Amino acid sequence: MRFIHKFHSLRIKHYTLSSIMLILLFLQTNAQERLIIVGGGKRPEAAMAKFIEWAGKERAHILIIPWATSEPEASFEYLKKDLVLFNPKEIELAPIAPITEEKKIKFLNQLKNATGVFFTGGDQVKIMEVLKDESLFQNLKQRYNAGTVFGGTSAGAAIMSSQMITGEGDFTVIDGKKVQTSLGLGLLPNDVIVDQHFIKRQRLNRLFGLILQNREKFGIGIDEDTALVLTDNRYGEVVGARQIMMVNAQKRNGALIVHLLQPGEWLDLRKHKPRKQKSLKQK
Repeated sequence: MRFIHKFHSLRIKHYTLSSIMLILLFLQTNAQERLIIVGGGKRPEAAMAKFIEWAGKERAHILIIPWATSEPEASFEYLKKDLVLFNPKEIELAPIAPITEEKKIKFLNQLKNATGVFFTGGDQVKIMEVLKDESLFQNLKQRYNAGTVFGGTSAGAAIMSSQMITGEGDFTVIDGKKVQTSLGLGLLPNDVIVDQHFIKRQRLNRLFGLILQNREKFGIGIDEDTALVLTDNRYGEVVGARQIMMVNAQKRNGALIVHLLQPGEWLDLRKHKPRKQKSLKQK
């Protein structure tokens, strides 16, 4: 009887351990991928509030990454003023580039503890210079895939595409060959190209050209003072003062489908279409 009892106990423990492993695997593979992409200018209050809410509200640990800017401390303080309104537990500054081995260890520890990560504006190429370090690049992507909330503004928005617009090229014509792109962090689906300061700085030419050249791609132009608030790495709401433009290529060469989305409207990144859904204010 004692042997049978031990056998059953071991079997129950085995099943319990197996169940825990399955639950952890399920949670990892079904982690919410949530992203706040700001087109530059003023950061919409509703978007920043959602960022802190998703990051854990009063338990949120926010990591601000300033690698795009030549004034990292000033950018940090400027962004911090927006975030402290929502009472996160901690807001800290990532090590300033260049990243030495010592700074790298510190950053990876910060990243491990962060529930929200936000990239400042500046020059997106500078961010990707730091992320030539493959371990930094992969660790950031893994944290996003595991459910850490990410956000970025201006240059910090540009890096969210796998095919990143660098800001260099001839934008007086609509020609994708004259728009310089390079590898971005690529948190968005691979077929999405995002641009920022879009209508305010008249950047339609470069996104139109890229979509006409890469007809399988889906273009998203986010204007200033506006954000795309994205859930499941798929469904996005327009939040803020201005608009977001969606750009698709048609089958006929030279033809584009353009949608101008107003605040409160939604899009579906997978279907490349607008989506009917209640806005943040209506919920």
